[in-house]
Amino acid sequence: MLIRTFSRTVLLLLLSLLIFVQVQASMIPAPPQIAARSYVVMDAATGQVILSKNEHDRYPPASLVKIMTSYIAELELINGNLAETDMVNVSEKAWRTGGSRMFIQEGTQVPLIELLRGIIISSGNDASVAVAEHIAGSERAFADLMNQHARRLGMHNTHFENSTGLPAEDQYSSAYDLALLARALITDSQQYYPIYAEKHFEFNNIRQPNRNRLLWRDDSVDGIKTGHTNEAGYCLVASAVRDGMRLISVVMGSASEETRAQETQQLLNYTYRFYETSQLYAAGQSISQQRVWGGEQDEVQLGVAENLALTLPRGQQERLEVVLDLPRNIKAPLQAGESVGAVVVSLDGEVLSETPLVALQAVEPGSFFKRLWHSILQFFMNLIS
Repeated sequence: MLIRTFSRTVLLLLLSLLIFVQVQASMIPAPPQIAARSYVVMDAATGQVILSKNEHDRYPPASLVKIMTSYIAELELINGNLAETDMVNVSEKAWRTGGSRMFIQEGTQVPLIELLRGIIISSGNDASVAVAEHIAGSERAFADLMNQHARRLGMHNTHFENSTGLPAEDQYSSAYDLALLARALITDSQQYYPIYAEKHFEFNNIRQPNRNRLLWRDDSVDGIKTGHTNEAGYCLVASAVRDGMRLISVVMGSASEETRAQETQQLLNYTYRFYETSQLYAAGQSISQQRVWGGEQDEVQLGVAENLALTLPRGQQERLEVVLDLPRNIKAPLQAGESVGAVVVSLDGEVLSETPLVALQAVEPGSFFKRLWHSILQFFMNLIS
């Protein structure tokens, strides 16, 4: 009797401990109160928004515009349309452009890679205009190109009027759109992205610091761009990597240079403390093997075309439910990459993700007799079911 009572007590203690651990794992404090017009924190791997406030509202972007300017220049370099050693003519317009400057001189020629550093590190308005004119012939034409890329990236609350971010009527963006742009920059321009972490740039015997204070304060931060005008306030797009998880933070309309740095640091620290990225399936990984009717092969491997990952509160991954939503019959022919269903991921009954399930290889039609035989089999199987 004593042993039985002791065993029951131990079991109850273990059960209570398990419940306590689960409750602790699911407890997350409210996000920090951020002194800014709008902000967003996005997981760079998944594109998932973790924290946000007024993320789709339109505001003047100030020098955050230059992220698009440098992004386009980098794409032109990567695609082989330009070379780092290209000598760029400095026009009078570029030389006279006010605000933050790289201090290039009218009538000179400057290597494109130097101008790119001047845009990214020194936030040079003069360098931005020079690069815009070199790529598109004029800054106006370059702004049209910027808007084309914005539409391609799904930046629905963004419109560009110039390459610098200097105040202009009908020039605006949103925190979410700028996070999309930063994600594209990190993904598409990996060879030039390290420039965004450089702390100083020297040109013409003038040495200027990167205005992103977090580069000095937080070793995990490696970019991206600051911005400020009286109309826009103080803005910062930052990115950091900790334990393999890359976050993008956008803060718009804060009160000072120090405030934008502190608020960004708060957002990053909070998100890294209470969230994690769960890698579920890799692109091309076989998730399921299914019967195929009327094909040369009788089975097909199914998976996802892109990595499937989710950003979750820490400790929630084990509670995920993954269901494969498949048609009753899969019939040939199938092309590689063709969608044949979906991977549905839920947490406590709430659908978090619905990703196409695709054929990982092509399945050609079988012979006439095989297709006929399969049709007969399907007919009788449907009758039975």
